Amino acid sequence: MKKYKHITVLLNESIKSLKIKKNGIYIDATFGNGGHTKLILSKLNKNGKLFSIDKDPKTIKIAKKINDNRFKFFNINFSDLFKLNLNKQINGILFDLGLSSIQLDNPKRGFSFINDGILDMRINQKKGIDAINWIKNSSIKELYFVFKKFGKDNFTKRIAIAIYKYSKIKTIISTKELSNLIKLNYNKYYNNKIHPATQYFRAIRIFINNEIKEIELGLKYTLKLLSKNGRLSIISFHSLEDKIIKKFINIKNNNKLIFLNKIKPTLYEIKKNYRSRSAILRIAKKK
Repeated sequence: MKKYKHITVLLNESIKSLKIKKNGIYIDATFGNGGHTKLILSKLNKNGKLFSIDKDPKTIKIAKKINDNRFKFFNINFSDLFKLNLNKQINGILFDLGLSSIQLDNPKRGFSFINDGILDMRINQKKGIDAINWIKNSSIKELYFVFKKFGKDNFTKRIAIAIYKYSKIKTIISTKELSNLIKLNYNKYYNNKIHPATQYFRAIRIFINNEIKEIELGLKYTLKLLSKNGRLSIISFHSLEDKIIKKFINIKNNNKLIFLNKIKPTLYEIKKNYRSRSAILRIAKKK
C-alpha cells in the first residue's frame, strides 16, 4: 500500500490571502489534519480567535491535541456554520475542499481505488448510506444520473449498465472490485496519469456526502459571518467545485463580494505533492 504523508496544499498562499489581523477572528472551515489551523494560530496574538470545523469525526482526536484557549473546534458540516452565531464578526474564512491524504490512504474509508478496501466513501461514517448499499440498491437510471452529473465522463451509460448488472449478481464490496469493473468496461484508452475509475469514484463520493449542496450552503452563510473587508479564501480541486465558487463570487446581483485573485500551485509544489496539481485558490473580500 502506497503511503502519503499529508501535505497541506497551498498552505502559505491561502493563509497569506486572509491578511490576518493579530487580534482578528477567523474560521478554518476544513480542519483536516490541522495544517491551516496551526499556521493561523501562529499569526494571532492573545486576543485573536480561531474557530475550526470538520464533519469527519476522525478529526476530533487531532483537534484535541491543540491546547490553545484561542482555538475552538466543532465537528459540524459547512451547512452548520450558522450555528457558530458569529454574524459580521469574522475577519476571514478559509475553505479547503479537498480530502486529506490521511483519508484517501486509509483502506477502511474506501475513497481511493489505489489501495484495496471497503467501499464506504462516507466522510462521516456514523451517518448516511455507504457506497456499497447505494450501488446495490440503485437503478441504472440513478447510477447514470450521478455519474453524468458529478463524473463528467463520456461513457457513463455504459458504466452504469455494467455496474447495475454486476451488482445484481454479486454485491460490490471492495474498491478494487469496483475499479476493475469500470476499467474492464471502459471503451477508451487511458494513460497512466488518469485511471478511468477516477471520475466515477469522485462522483459517488460527491453524491454520498451531498458535497455540492454543502458547499453552496457554506458559501451562502459566509456572507452573514464576514465583517466588512473580511476575506474569503477557497481551495477547490475539480471543475464542479470551482464552477460553484466562481458563480458565487462573480454573480451579477451579488454586490457583497469583490473578487481579488486566483492562485494555482507552483510546479515545485506539484512535484513535491502530486495531489495538489488540480488545486485552485480563489480569494474574495466582502464590501
